[in-house]
Amino acid sequence: MAEGDSVARIAARLDTATAGSLIVHSDVRHPRFATVDLAGQRILEWRARGKHLLSRTDAGLTVHSHLRMTGSWSVLRPHRRLPARVMPQLRIALGLDDGRTVVGVALPVLTVLRTRDEHTVVGHLGPDLLADDSIAAAAERVAAAGEEAIIAALLDQRRVAGLGNMWAQELLFLHGISPWRTAATAPGLDALLTDARRRLRHAVHTNPAQNTTGRPTPRHWVYGRARRPCLRCATPIAFRPAELTAHGRETWWCPVCQA
Repeated sequence: MAEGDSVARIAARLDTATAGSLIVHSDVRHPRFATVDLAGQRILEWRARGKHLLSRTDAGLTVHSHLRMTGSWSVLRPHRRLPARVMPQLRIALGLDDGRTVVGVALPVLTVLRTRDEHTVVGHLGPDLLADDSIAAAAERVAAAGEEAIIAALLDQRRVAGLGNMWAQELLFLHGISPWRTAATAPGLDALLTDARRRLRHAVHTNPAQNTTGRPTPRHWVYGRARRPCLRCATPIAFRPAELTAHGRETWWCPVCQA
């Protein structure tokens, strides 16, 4: 699933490429919104909110999407088309006045709504680490998960928005916190979330590879490194598959560094 920094990079790229462009034709391939016509509207901006992507027009409409594991957005140059094998996955195409086409492919979540109603699709989100939302409020929401495992609380976008599985697990390692510790007893949440904000913002602008170790390889401390030696203490990295976790996500940790 795309993490908050990845979605923010996509929003920035699309905003730079298309903000101010006039939509001359649109094709929305979603049963609820197939009759929506965005032609004649101008793209005002693209913005990210947590892992959600919002494209706003001057007619007061917003195209809302969530990429999850499969979705993507791209801008095709004039006279370029998607490969035939990809066409069945096309969900939305916006033809622009300069001949380019903005395409959303394999989007599991796609909504067209009034901009004033955006709260109906993103209002449930907790403080956004990539915005200027309060870190203290985010820490309070995470701690309020109580007996829930801290890894699950960090991944709950209703508590704090923007963290995905990779960042949550790497941050817990860097702060020496077991993923199975309860949210209510996890120490230093303000520090962890402040660090998360710094790392996510850095990743948006200068670290698209999401490298957390600062080394060419391996790029991650624990994520994806089951049974390999910990880079700090050489203990084999522990792993629990998604089906054996209450939060349904694969989890890696060092049994010593995160005792």
